[in-house]
Amino acid sequence: MILNTTNSHFCSKFRNVNHSLPLPAFRATDSMGLIWSRNASSKSFESGFSLKVKGSEQLNHKSAHVFSQHAEEIVIEDEAAVMSETAPSLKIIPGLPSPLGVSETDNGINFALFSQHATSVTLCLSLPDRDINASTNDGTIELKLDPCANKTGDIWHICVQELPRSNVIYGYKIDGPQSWHQGHRFDNSVVLIDPYAKLIEGRRVFGDSTNRFSKLYGTYDFSSLPFDWGDNYAQPNIPENDLVIYEMNVRAFTADKSSGLEQNIRGSYRGVVDKIPHLLELGVNAVELLPVFEFDEFEFQRRANPRDHMINTWGYSTINFFAPMTRYASAGGGPIVASQEFKEMVKALHLAGIEVILDVVYNHTNEADDKNPYTTSFRGIDNKIYYMVDGEGQLLNFSGCGNTLNCNHPVVMELILDSLRHWVTEYHVDGFRFDLASVLCRGTDGSPLDAPPLIRAIAKDSILSKCKIIAEPWDCGGLYLVGKFPNWDRWAEWNGMYRDDIRRFIKGDIGMKGKFATRVAGSADLYKVNKRKPYHGVNFVIAHDGFTLYDLVSYNYKHNDANGENGNDGSNDNFSWNCGYEGETSDVNIKALRFRQMKNFHLALMVSQGVPMMLMGDEYGHTRNGNNNSYGHDTAINHFLWGQLDARKNDCFRFFAEVIKFRQKNQVFKQEYFIGNNEITWHEDNWDNYESKFIAFTLHDSDQGDIYLAFNAHSYFVKVPIPSPPQKRSWFRVVDTNLETPNDIIPEGVSGIGDTYNVAPYSSILLQAKL
Repeated sequence: MILNTTNSHFCSKFRNVNHSLPLPAFRATDSMGLIWSRNASSKSFESGFSLKVKGSEQLNHKSAHVFSQHAEEIVIEDEAAVMSETAPSLKIIPGLPSPLGVSETDNGINFALFSQHATSVTLCLSLPDRDINASTNDGTIELKLDPCANKTGDIWHICVQELPRSNVIYGYKIDGPQSWHQGHRFDNSVVLIDPYAKLIEGRRVFGDSTNRFSKLYGTYDFSSLPFDWGDNYAQPNIPENDLVIYEMNVRAFTADKSSGLEQNIRGSYRGVVDKIPHLLELGVNAVELLPVFEFDEFEFQRRANPRDHMINTWGYSTINFFAPMTRYASAGGGPIVASQEFKEMVKALHLAGIEVILDVVYNHTNEADDKNPYTTSFRGIDNKIYYMVDGEGQLLNFSGCGNTLNCNHPVVMELILDSLRHWVTEYHVDGFRFDLASVLCRGTDGSPLDAPPLIRAIAKDSILSKCKIIAEPWDCGGLYLVGKFPNWDRWAEWNGMYRDDIRRFIKGDIGMKGKFATRVAGSADLYKVNKRKPYHGVNFVIAHDGFTLYDLVSYNYKHNDANGENGNDGSNDNFSWNCGYEGETSDVNIKALRFRQMKNFHLALMVSQGVPMMLMGDEYGHTRNGNNNSYGHDTAINHFLWGQLDARKNDCFRFFAEVIKFRQKNQVFKQEYFIGNNEITWHEDNWDNYESKFIAFTLHDSDQGDIYLAFNAHSYFVKVPIPSPPQKRSWFRVVDTNLETPNDIIPEGVSGIGDTYNVAPYSSILLQAKL
């Protein structure tokens, strides 16, 4: 298997290093902290809230309510300690415990943070009148919260009046028990990112090595106008069985100069918008975006290691679950621009009839392991709550990345649900693909659960249940749940068995005919249970990790030397075949065979029952030169090469696009229910022949005409009898992958099909019965 027991990507495991910061460095002292204490004066209590700041007069504040909640806030009289004389005077009240994160109330800006085990919480602020690239301490403020006044249950909270409504940078310093054996990892020297921060500020240009060690902080925006989705805007709401998914990376799609875009637009959300015509020409109607949550592309470079030459270009190392990747904004525009342009991208895709599915990583974070930790948020806020730990307080690792998010803890579960709802309500995304989703099926001790609360909650949620929800149903701890993922008849799955069985049959492995038939017919052995449908299986031959389609037919072995790990990374089980020569060759016969095999794989994928997914770049034959684990290359290895697309526009791309469009036009490939004997006829009486590598079948469709398909994985021609067409119809050849362009696919079909057809070695045909 390729993805079932090994990690589908590699993650950072590097120690936090103290370097100069591009943003204001928060003070390490507590001299600026506001210490809350109860004042016994009943007169002061009746008159309101008392705050003493060095060099200022006493400030009085009355009760207030939250705009959105219409809830009264109880104001308690407290006395504040001395603030730094260089800091601006701020009016402060205890605030509200809900909602978590930053919110705007009648009283000001409210900050609320969960930490069950913290003994000390300090809010750190930097106001927006600073140069974004400044590295001094000027203008920073630290407000130390008193647990008697600023804590409700396990929520620490404070409301700051007269703060700017946007561009304030903030974080928290948190202290608590130092008992590692109990699972605690508190460090009050680190300024931590709020888990509920909606925007992240920091380095603004992707791959800007001059600031590669800069830190990231939370920020907020209450001053921008609501995004205008438009009066005629509507989400596509495409039925699941009609989906054709295109897995892609936002940056890699347009980062290459060959995209023809201006340099400050390449690799951005805006770049995707400019290339929507390509998606429409290809015929896909959904994009599955590799992670777009905030991540640090320089995480591999925090210490000397074999991977310190690479840049994380896939993004499977989440820093924050609410904020769009800041460095995908055009022209280094920053977090507010990133949020705006992400919405513009979604809107443009929706107007083109294309849905947006996000690849989300809730199984682990960027904070790595205990050997080389990189504390940015959860680890320092409450490690024992946010991560799975064993009985000795050590991190459990079912993700392959050093830590495992404690997904079914009530607090963490609510964080994940809030995050998902945020992306649906704020950004209008249509669904999610959950990376290593079997982790989400583990209890707080790591043991598998039959009915995981988080998985059920997503399936039953009033908002999320209406989305596409797709599981990658395995993890790195060996929990392989393909066909068995807890689903409540709502969850779909990446069908890893489809990938492996299709690969093995097409390349000519013996004994695969029956499995190939099962997969093409919709994998009823996996999904025909309860009320599940064929579209609960997401079929794919190629995904972001592993070989590209071109490399699948060009390499027998992985070639990962560029990764710096001596070839120890990446899967060894690829079920690939180089067609007679390893790597690039000038042999025209081998090149023709490779192209034919690519077409066979694509045709099989698009005629299979279930939801097909293809990888960005396969439509022109993108190669990674045999690298099957290219997570760290922000180069042509991963970038979409538009010049190569232009060169293959009339052969490879044309075939791929026409097959997709043929699928979309014929409902017979998109059945709502599992097909039976009335819907399919297998032209086969040789199922037990282990050596047989030929299969043929007819899909029956009285409206648009029957479809006859044959796949020959033998190295020789097979002369096959063609069944009689339905009454008053004749067979037309639509596809023969052995023919050269443009005859390999003619959507309207070519007549003159006789009683037999000579199917070439390693080729496939599709006939349609037409009037």
